[in-house]
Amino acid sequence: MNKDQVKGVAEKAKGKVNESVGKATGDASQEAKGDLQQGAGEVRKQYGNVKEDTKDERRGHH
Repeated sequence: MNKDQVKGVAEKAKGKVNESVGKATGDASQEAKGDLQQGAGEVRKQYGNVKEDTKDERRGHH
């Protein structure tokens, strides 16, 4: 697992917390912020996955 994958997962987790707090408190902006964080985290995680796959392919571990 590379740093982009780790940071992506962490960002998704933070987003989930913000979304849950926003829903619980009726704060639509915090809920939206959580949704955005989760999306950004997923993008970063996927970027990390691609980097790992590319690294594996270069090493011949396809």
